Amino acid sequence: MSTTADLVTALKRELKSAHMTYADLASAMGMAESSVKRMLAKGDMSLSRIDAICHALKLDFAELARRVADAQPLVTELTPAQERAVVADKKLLLVAICVLSQWTVEQITGTYRLSEADCVKSLAQLDRIGIIELRPLNRYRLKLAKTFRWRPHGAVMNFFREHALLDYFAGGFDGPGEGLMLVHGSVSRTLAPLFLERLQRVAQDFAQQHQTDQKLAEKDREGYTLVLAMRRWEFEAFTHLRR
Repeated sequence: MSTTADLVTALKRELKSAHMTYADLASAMGMAESSVKRMLAKGDMSLSRIDAICHALKLDFAELARRVADAQPLVTELTPAQERAVVADKKLLLVAICVLSQWTVEQITGTYRLSEADCVKSLAQLDRIGIIELRPLNRYRLKLAKTFRWRPHGAVMNFFREHALLDYFAGGFDGPGEGLMLVHGSVSRTLAPLFLERLQRVAQDFAQQHQTDQKLAEKDREGYTLVLAMRRWEFEAFTHLRR
């Protein structure tokens, strides 16, 4: 949730970007420079004052509000309650997965048996949960960081384990651009985190490429699901044979 401090910070950033000094702003607003400095320092100003500053900057207030929202820290992990809310409704979970891929309402309703009203209702729920910021014309801004991940033992990963894991690994992984590698080995405990960092970079590269390829025509893109994992583990049947 943005605060008055965030708004003032955004205004100061816009003043700097426009190369406008406090003296310039004071002249444009018909105020004393000291009053402008005091107003911005305290962050105590009416909507009319904010509107006057925007007018001086030739900036629409709605655009300022969007820039304040865009500057907010992105979410790297949801709370347990937020994840439970996502999986409580299968339609909501579907739309959540779609927005993670930056799908439009038209793409979602054109692919799945969801009405526009159902889709918009889900978007509104995701806005309340904190995954997106819903904007006019059913557009949205994703509020999740590139490093976002579902909680390892949270509701979404538990849902995946229970309902999707076997289905996913039942595939042959022999199609174009598919592959499944199972590698076992013993490595230094100090090196293991380095391998995990490499896996994380692969995941980030995949997410970044997804963003880049959104400009391509839909016929030139294909949906893939990348699962990367590394853990200390031994097949249970082998464990039973240990001395």
